[in-house]
Amino acid sequence: MPSFSGHQLVRRGQRAASLSSLSAMGSPGRRMFWTFWTFCVCLAARENAALRVSMRESSLEVVRGDFVVLPCSFFTSTRLSRLNVIWTLAPSSSPESPIQVIVYDHGEVIEDLSLTGRVAFTGIPLRADIILNDTRVSDAGIYRCMVNNPPEAADPGIGELVLSVLAPPSLPVCQWDGDADMGGSVTLSCSVAEGIPTPEIRWDKLNPEKISLPINMERDLSASVQIVNVSSQTSGLYRCSAANVLGTENCYVNLSVYSAPDDPSGVLQGALLTLSMGSVLLALLALVLWLHRTGQDGRWREGKGEEEACYNEIRYTPSLTKRSFV
Repeated sequence: MPSFSGHQLVRRGQRAASLSSLSAMGSPGRRMFWTFWTFCVCLAARENAALRVSMRESSLEVVRGDFVVLPCSFFTSTRLSRLNVIWTLAPSSSPESPIQVIVYDHGEVIEDLSLTGRVAFTGIPLRADIILNDTRVSDAGIYRCMVNNPPEAADPGIGELVLSVLAPPSLPVCQWDGDADMGGSVTLSCSVAEGIPTPEIRWDKLNPEKISLPINMERDLSASVQIVNVSSQTSGLYRCSAANVLGTENCYVNLSVYSAPDDPSGVLQGALLTLSMGSVLLALLALVLWLHRTGQDGRWREGKGEEEACYNEIRYTPSLTKRSFV
């Protein structure tokens, strides 16, 4: 003979009492009870089978220009003849102004004019997934998928995901401003129009030797370098680089430092001093030439006098004694 615990005996007694009370009821009472019980079971099953939406991904990334599939699955216990699906976007640039991306309503598909030809459903009506082609930076933001399937009384199911659109850095723009004369100050600036993730910007001097320069970040997409007390060593080729995970872009500045011209008064004084020295040298040269010429003239005259004396001596030499012949 099987043995039972106290709790089991109590439960058996309660069940027997319930059956006895049901047996005591008449036939109408039993029908009412079973009807109420069936209603409760159906209501519970309906609550468990209410429309549900699930997003297989909470966030996605795509490179600008590529395509991406935004997943949205749903479960419903009602026929899909009146299915309604709405996708909306709260752009990252203006999240307070959501836009309607695409709608499926009673078998008809309506696209937003700005996305015509770039968005479409991929598995409707069984799934609410959409594909987005030729992605742009403006496509980034929070996407919401809302599904409604009348006459199902449950509230519309809503799921959401975050889409990030990556972009390589645009070509940076390099500029310089300031005084490029000796001892002056020069500022090198570099700016990038776009890049996601935000590009890292750096400045380098490439020649005569490569040197990394400290930068001042003005904004997320702009950086500058200030060079004070410029000299001949400051001259050279400078490069600005903007880089993120998708690539690197560069721009260049060729900086030449100019020597300041001499003081005009100093130039004039130098010219006058040069002229004075030149005049003195010319005077000395003229004096030397004059003295030299004077010495030559004196010697020439002395020699001429001696020659004339000799000539006179020969001229006035007494005549030879004439001989007579018999």
